Amino acid sequence: MATSGTGSVASARAGASALPRSAAAPSARDAVAAHRDEAGGELFGIAELCVEFGISARAIRFYEDKGLLAPRRVGGTRVYTRRDRARLALILRSKAIGASLAEIKRFLDLYGTHGEGRVQQLRYVLRRTDEAIAELEQKRAHIDATLAELRVINEAVRGQLARVR
Repeated sequence: MATSGTGSVASARAGASALPRSAAAPSARDAVAAHRDEAGGELFGIAELCVEFGISARAIRFYEDKGLLAPRRVGGTRVYTRRDRARLALILRSKAIGASLAEIKRFLDLYGTHGEGRVQQLRYVLRRTDEAIAELEQKRAHIDATLAELRVINEAVRGQLARVR
C-alpha cells in the first residue's frame, strides 16, 4: 500500500467495485475504500499506518487501549482518519523525546475535538520543551565534567605507566 493512503484508497475503491456480489466479508482495504469521506478526507487501514510509521499493528492497538487513538470501526475493521494519523505521528514523536504515555494523552486531549484547545496545547509544549532542554543541558554539563575528570585520571595513569617501564 502507498504511504500517503490516496493511491491505495483509489485502487481499493476500483477493486471493490469489481468484486462479485457473492464475495465474502470485505477486506480491510475494501472497507476503507467503501467508507471514504467524500468531502476529501483520507481514510487509512491499520496496515497502511504500520508501513508508513514502521510500527506493528500491536503497537497501534496498544495506543488505542490507552485511549490515545480512537479509529472508526466498520464491520470490525479499524478505519483511521487523517486526524488519527496525525495523532499517531504526534504520539511517536513524543515518545522519541521521552514523553510518558500520560503526558502524551494530556497533550492530545488539550487539542479538543475541533482544535479549540490549540493555544493551550502549544503553551504546554513550550513549557515541556523548555523543561526538557534545561534538564538535558544540566545532564550535558554533568557529562562534560565527568569526561574532564576521566581524562585527568586517564592521563595520570598513562604517566605512571610510562615511568614504570
